[in-house]
Amino acid sequence: MFRSRPRVTAAMSPSRGCSAPVPEHERPRGSGRSTAARVRRHERLAAAFLARADRPVLSPGEPVKEEPVSLDHLVYAVPDLLTGVAVFAKETGVDPVPGGSHPGGTANYLVGLGPGSYLEIIGPDPDQPGARPRAFGLENLTEPRLTAWAVRTRDLGAAVREARAWGYDPGEIQPLSRRTPDGALLRWWLTHRDDPAAVRTVPFLIDWGGTPHPSAAAELPRLGLESFTAIHPDPGNLRRDLAAVGGRAQVAAGPEPALRAVLSTPNGPVILD
Repeated sequence: MFRSRPRVTAAMSPSRGCSAPVPEHERPRGSGRSTAARVRRHERLAAAFLARADRPVLSPGEPVKEEPVSLDHLVYAVPDLLTGVAVFAKETGVDPVPGGSHPGGTANYLVGLGPGSYLEIIGPDPDQPGARPRAFGLENLTEPRLTAWAVRTRDLGAAVREARAWGYDPGEIQPLSRRTPDGALLRWWLTHRDDPAAVRTVPFLIDWGGTPHPSAAAELPRLGLESFTAIHPDPGNLRRDLAAVGGRAQVAAGPEPALRAVLSTPNGPVILD
């Protein structure tokens, strides 16, 4: 869904990109400290989480999250791919480029969102008539929706283990692939979590391995990502889950889970939600 006038009340400045750190006690990170300093930090983290029965407490000397993660892409699902792309181009003034087809009956178009990240517009593959893909709720989708997002890691297995240790299960690791319009086959791995929610406010994890990242394609048009917000009835719980997977976004309270991105476009700011 598009909006031409942003309604976010605490948009991040462009200099900070799309990332807003979650509270320090909810996002453990190593930073090259000495062993003694790391032990003291573990002790503080353990004390901060003692009140939570559903989260394991760190012990002094236990490893903390070292693997860097970053925003990989946002997923904008549309019930009709070609129509959705045309509307997006009209609203933003930028023409997305074809990404390719997936084995599960979907296809996508892409727009860059800065170094290392992009927007994926995904819908039923028009070259596979009759396909009813279930990915991202497409089977029952009636209007465009910003439905999910992904964060990238260089060690997917380690990231999954760490997330589970912090009380959030991102799901099983699965291989996926996409055939580009020029015939190249792209392969990657991601986490899949069985979740009936229409909008996934906690990102899935992705590892491209040796596959060139889609955002590096020279022909990819670019837009700016002014802000990105995850909305949830329980923002505190959402922050904890985001900390477990290394997801960085603004968090706001709302009546139901939702995602909202403010794009900087040739036609002015545009909201996707």
